[in-house]
Amino acid sequence: MAQSFFEGRTLDGLYREIQEVYLSDSRPWILGFSGGKDSTCMIQIVWNALLKLPRERLAKRVFVISSDTLVESPKIVETVTGTLDSMESAGRRAGLPISTNLVRPVLAETFWVCLLGKGYPAPSTTFRWCTDRLKISSANRFIGEKVSEHGEVVMVLGSRSDESSTRAQVLSMHRIGKTPLSRHDSLTGAYIYPPLRDFTTQDVWNYLLQNSQNPWGGNNRDLLALYRDANAAECPLVVDTSTQSCGNSRFGCWTCTVVERDRSMEGMIDSGETWMEPLLELREELKRTQDPEVKKDVRELRHRNGSIIFWKGRVAMGNYKLGYCRPTPPVMMARLINAEFEARGAGSRQALHSQIAKILREEWREDDEEILGDARRKMEMMEEAR
Repeated sequence: MAQSFFEGRTLDGLYREIQEVYLSDSRPWILGFSGGKDSTCMIQIVWNALLKLPRERLAKRVFVISSDTLVESPKIVETVTGTLDSMESAGRRAGLPISTNLVRPVLAETFWVCLLGKGYPAPSTTFRWCTDRLKISSANRFIGEKVSEHGEVVMVLGSRSDESSTRAQVLSMHRIGKTPLSRHDSLTGAYIYPPLRDFTTQDVWNYLLQNSQNPWGGNNRDLLALYRDANAAECPLVVDTSTQSCGNSRFGCWTCTVVERDRSMEGMIDSGETWMEPLLELREELKRTQDPEVKKDVRELRHRNGSIIFWKGRVAMGNYKLGYCRPTPPVMMARLINAEFEARGAGSRQALHSQIAKILREEWREDDEEILGDARRKMEMMEEAR
């Protein structure tokens, strides 16, 4: 069992470390916020540490970013967006140089455009295409913009060594000497600072519940209730490929098919969130397409580039067939409309959904033209043969 952070260190000592790192240079900070326990704890501790500094020393910008993949669990999206608004307002009142930002994937790389438009199969352990497109790219795009503007940035994350051996290795691999900073493994000009690196899960909850009224007006006991309802872990802001799937998470994507069962969504439905049942049904439909017998009916033999790929002695099936994705016949599109749009209403995302639908129609039209082009070429070859 991991040793508690507080067996060898104190909270005041951690506050001093945070202050020293903040004051040591002019690089702006980017704080990753997912709405889960680790990032909430991290931001609350950083907030309280900076609040202890004289206002004239708070010259360096602090950007809080959260990732919305557009297929996040709807309830957590509501919680996160509301929290970001509260953080910005409370930070302004407290005199902290904090601004909040919600990052999203570019429309052409969103989940439904990739799956329904380009025919990408439901994500799996062998083809987990969603993480890079939906999470890493959108967060890294924001980080890259700030690097271009400021030269270098420090990313402050709620990562902890006891999450997994892989996470512990990543946190220590690129560490700079005896400092608490490490280099980002792929983004030039970005550095990582994980103030909670030595916290255990129990340390996180102890801090949150002993300081249950957070500085931006929320109550951490409500967060505990979310975890209990879903009986799940959390999905952190993803900035590299070492982070495991969030499919078991209360704070992950409701479309995740990397794991066998979405126990989080099942737990939420059992706790009274019955409006999520259509979402779970659609997720189960996507998961079903990974069954070897179903694959033959819904996926092409060839991949989009025309190749046939073998994996472990078998043909690795290609993208979804047009007939499975497109609105005629109305298979997946109808399921999506019924599940996502009607379950909670399109709300503020209506404009985004309209744009996504437009891109889907363009993707289908391009595929139609490609199919027609292939047919024309075959006919021409037949004519020449005659």
